[in-house]
Amino acid sequence: MTFSATSRRAVRTLAHRNVNWSAPIFKGNPELASYVNTFRSWVAESEAMAEKYSAPPAPIDFTAHKAQIRDQTLSSNLEALYKSATVPAEVYEWSQEDQAMRQEALDEAKATVEQTLKDIDDTTEEIAFLKANRTTRDTCVADLKAVYPDVAEEIDTEINNREWFKDVVGK
Repeated sequence: MTFSATSRRAVRTLAHRNVNWSAPIFKGNPELASYVNTFRSWVAESEAMAEKYSAPPAPIDFTAHKAQIRDQTLSSNLEALYKSATVPAEVYEWSQEDQAMRQEALDEAKATVEQTLKDIDDTTEEIAFLKANRTTRDTCVADLKAVYPDVAEEIDTEINNREWFKDVVGK
């Protein structure tokens, strides 16, 4: 088994181990589920093609084809061309610009994830605070001012400026 096949198998094993494809997050949104299924089928197809084309192609049997072709010079010329041709291996080099662009996108995604996690923590704290300070029949205006200081400040400003119907009457 070649190194690339071994590495693909290791990555496939790790991917199946670390990604729970049956998680509810992949099934909650039909559009996301469609994208996930498309991606999984693409990965499976690429793995099958990688296994299929991992070995060099079998040599062409020109003697079998010579019996089926009327023009023997054509098959002899093709055989000579096939034996004399040397096709260089295709090598892909990842350009520095593309690497920089991908690294920038990766850094941006990491920053977005960090911000999202921070927002989740802030929202969790806000929910806990609001649950602890629920409005009941015993809640007074002072309690509401303590829970919503920005609203209390806006109300006090409107009272001081005598803007009684500011939010009610259209201008």
